[in-house]
Amino acid sequence: MDQEIIETGIQALGEAKIPSPMLKEEHGGIHHLFVSDEDRVMINIKQAAIRAMMANGISPPAFELAGPRRKVYFDASKLRCAIVTCGGLCPGLNDIIRAIVLELHYRYGVKIIYGVRHGLEGFIPEFNHDFLDLTPTRVTTIMNMGGSILGSSRGAQDIERVADCLEVNNIGILFMVGGDGTLMAASKIADAIAQRGLKISVVGIPKTIDNDIHLISRSFGFDTAVDVARLAIQSAHNEAIAYPNGIGLIKLMGRHSGFIAATAALAQQDANFVLIPEVDFDLDGPKGLMAAIENRVTSRGHAVVVVAEGAGQKFFEHVDERRDPSGNIRLNDIGPFLKEAIKAHFAEKAIPLNIKYIDPSYMIRSLPANANDSVFCGFLGRDAVHAGMAGKTKLVIGHWNNHFVHLPMVATAGRRKQVRPSGKLWTTVLESTGQPSLKNDPA
Repeated sequence: MDQEIIETGIQALGEAKIPSPMLKEEHGGIHHLFVSDEDRVMINIKQAAIRAMMANGISPPAFELAGPRRKVYFDASKLRCAIVTCGGLCPGLNDIIRAIVLELHYRYGVKIIYGVRHGLEGFIPEFNHDFLDLTPTRVTTIMNMGGSILGSSRGAQDIERVADCLEVNNIGILFMVGGDGTLMAASKIADAIAQRGLKISVVGIPKTIDNDIHLISRSFGFDTAVDVARLAIQSAHNEAIAYPNGIGLIKLMGRHSGFIAATAALAQQDANFVLIPEVDFDLDGPKGLMAAIENRVTSRGHAVVVVAEGAGQKFFEHVDERRDPSGNIRLNDIGPFLKEAIKAHFAEKAIPLNIKYIDPSYMIRSLPANANDSVFCGFLGRDAVHAGMAGKTKLVIGHWNNHFVHLPMVATAGRRKQVRPSGKLWTTVLESTGQPSLKNDPA
């Protein structure tokens, strides 16, 4: 991170000249909340790194602070906005939709807000997905529901046809809520719009339950996922200690990054082994996982194993190179594989075994957001509105160094954040679990 050159410039449709409706007395005249483009949040807050850059005549890079501007680009009385949710379900989607609609309607006076149904399919006429009129009445209680009232879909659609739909329907601001694939699509949509000379703002809100988007320190839904994963670990532990030689095995989300597995293991410190994609491990051999589980069970009478869905893919003879509609390689299912491997190992050693397997993944994805995520989503949605109304485009609302900021899509799309094996999170997991190296050759 210290050596990385990060793009921080934010594109705008033009000069914002209209006094913000939030300046009016009936909106409270909240002058102290307004921020300017000069308000910045430092990317690297380590003093040594800052001093080194300044000594070399380099200004430390910083993100633009999110929040309402005193002047806006769009005339709210003539503005139409659209919201679309894409990809997998995630706790907090309805909270995001609600925050955007209420902020547009009550703070800026925007009356026409369309909900695009079933992801990018909603822009393509052949799918026959009507727009949903989003009003305060329609969205008031949706935060109590899981999923997304707009629905979702996976897979790419023709970018030019998406731009056609935006142009024909006179959309001024498009809010796109989704993961890495959605943000890359949003970037292409913004480019297609710009090539046509259209004045349409595209604002992204990053969605990944795995918390693995580059330069996004926290993503919504993650806190809820950890909450429920914690209960799954607790249940697995209770099952394991209830039976002789009991093993609780839990598979959690995390295709490429083990943040949920690692954080849940710290939240509920009953796990003895945590397996994540970033840290390699062996299955067999004197220091492999099977030997470690056997030692734990024979010495302590039980064990709890947490595995992220992307861990251990090297153990499958045939890697499925097919991709799902979102472009992700289809993973082999590590949970049932480990369950059978553990059963076979204990059977070979003639050691009695009671193993329970828990996979709460889809239950977690479709739940309503918990309190922390709901509050977080409110901030994200409102700051997305402020950015769009100011005429900013091709940006993502992110959270960095405890502030909400504007990130250019080019800085984050197509890149992934991962657990650092030498970082504080993973080393603390090792301290908590007492997990040894599971490699026969540590080198």
